Amino acid sequence: MNSHLPWLAVVIALCSLLAGVALGSVDLPFATVLRALTGHEAGLTADIVWQLRLPRALAAFACGGLLALAGALLQALLRNPLADPYILGISGGSAVAALAAMLLGLAAAAVNLAALGGALGAVGLVFVLGFGRGGNMVRLLLTGVVLSAGFGALISLLLTLAPGGEVRGMLFWLMGDLSQAQAPGPAWAILLAALALAWWQAGSLDILGLGEIKAKSLGVAVRPLQFGIYFTASAATAAVVVEAGAIGFVGLIVPHFVRLLGVAGHRRLLPLAVLAGGSFLTLADTLARTVAAPQQLPVGVLTALLGVPLLLFLLTRKV
Repeated sequence: MNSHLPWLAVVIALCSLLAGVALGSVDLPFATVLRALTGHEAGLTADIVWQLRLPRALAAFACGGLLALAGALLQALLRNPLADPYILGISGGSAVAALAAMLLGLAAAAVNLAALGGALGAVGLVFVLGFGRGGNMVRLLLTGVVLSAGFGALISLLLTLAPGGEVRGMLFWLMGDLSQAQAPGPAWAILLAALALAWWQAGSLDILGLGEIKAKSLGVAVRPLQFGIYFTASAATAAVVVEAGAIGFVGLIVPHFVRLLGVAGHRRLLPLAVLAGGSFLTLADTLARTVAAPQQLPVGVLTALLGVPLLLFLLTRKV
């Protein structure tokens, strides 16, 4: 791995946050934004920077880091390069509960609580059905896929039953929406805690990649490690879903992107994935706010439009 890569990732992360604060539907000179950040600018400009753009940029970075971390952990757990944070049905369970709350006309806080409850319910259901009675990773994966299909059918049903005026808001939530993400503190707390726990087990994750039998022979407590990975990735995913809805593709592409740069061991992969995921989602959300301003686009659309050609290009260069 290039020794300059971690420092480059940090610089890109800081630049993405600065871009998220400097750019928006309201055109502000860069010097004015810097003055507002340093406390030398007051009034409407300071309000825009401190109350709207900075919290949203920080929330976007935390959500991107959480998705990338969850994706890397689930790819290690399932030993499947196609694993992403939503493969085990967490997003589907959360979406069903959140859309049902929207259909009932509940307040935004109640929708968030419903989303959290749905996510936790899906986590518990997949755990019991997938890990219970000696379940293995194949059973866990199949359980998640089957439940995701069932949740998808319920989501379609809820969208069909919803009044026309409610559908747009529901679709924005399903495609990811950071417009209401104004309190990034909890997401950052979960990100730092999840990264610390995952980084502590980085060596065991490397060994687990050799297979369960080999890992056991080398002294790794495989079952507790699998439980820990599952719940850490689930908590990270649930935090994102509650904060910003179902933002796709970040957890799938970012770990692959980091690996294609020559990073193999999880001790380096995990923090770099967090930085890359945070930067990617922050830049995508900045584009979502500016490319069709004053109209805002669902950020999940931008993550797919940016991520698909990038991953295809990297795979072509790798081959």
